[in-house]
Amino acid sequence: MINTKILGTTNEEIEEGAKILKNGGLVAFPTETVYGLGADALNPEAVGKVYSAKGRPSDNPMIVHIAGMEDLSKLTDRISRDMEILAEKFWPGPLTMVCHAKNIVPKVTTGGLDTVAVRFPSDPIALSLISKSTCPIAAPSANLSGKPSPTKVSHVIDDLYGRVDAIIEGKDCQVGIESTVLDMTEEIPMILRPGIVTEKEISEALNKEVRIDPSLREGVKGEFKPKAPGMKYKHYAPKAEMVIYRGDREKVSLAMAEEKMKRIKNGQKIEIIIFDETEPEKAAHEFFSRLRDCDKKGVDVILAAALKEEGVGMAVMNRMFKSAGYNIIEI
Repeated sequence: MINTKILGTTNEEIEEGAKILKNGGLVAFPTETVYGLGADALNPEAVGKVYSAKGRPSDNPMIVHIAGMEDLSKLTDRISRDMEILAEKFWPGPLTMVCHAKNIVPKVTTGGLDTVAVRFPSDPIALSLISKSTCPIAAPSANLSGKPSPTKVSHVIDDLYGRVDAIIEGKDCQVGIESTVLDMTEEIPMILRPGIVTEKEISEALNKEVRIDPSLREGVKGEFKPKAPGMKYKHYAPKAEMVIYRGDREKVSLAMAEEKMKRIKNGQKIEIIIFDETEPEKAAHEFFSRLRDCDKKGVDVILAAALKEEGVGMAVMNRMFKSAGYNIIEI
């Protein structure tokens, strides 16, 4: 068991975290999306420790975090005009771009691919840590693989204390779900993972069509090598059984209430999750935290109402479907 340090956000403590990263250690830190578990992206041994700490499958690619546009050219030598436009519009922020990787990027970081996923976060603690470490940081979410992503430092401590060298104790994450991942290796960009930056916003910024990876709507079939985190494996799962109800909201509410009564009579502890469909950003912010709360309360079954699968609602539903293992009841 590792003696995990809990660090604050003073310059001295962030410098201590940066030193740990430079020396091949692991540091969990806040970003605007979810907490990340960081390692020097160019150090294969350090990145390997991330997979071990999380229990993460080795073909699940990492997202590499940078602190400035000049760092992008260290990771790829093919920066298109479209990438520049999106960087000007959405960076720093919750957009990840998948691009052709330079040989300097280890295969353990890319999940064995010839591409690398890159993000320029907006959280000031994340930016300070990356800058002080002087290296790009590979950082998946700072949770045990398969569990709900961490949006509070308490979630990180619950999962990773004793498994990593340090945890930076920042504020709760603003966005609450992971970044949008966009494949920029082809002429037409493709969304590999939806997030708070939507298909419409990207399309309008580029003034061109944006595709959505078919697996997001059809699910993964047969042999499949993920090009981005969260595409292949069951993710974000609470301890409880989870059922999603999809259809007319009024009918869904009635069906969930009836199911709740049945389950209670059977001695089960039930939680109902219904978000306002007009506030998908709020749903994104609260969803993972709600799942974590259910784990703490010892809930047996979560009954959740689906949101409309458009815009940010699509991003929330991507997480909700995976959390429930696609256990959906159509109403």
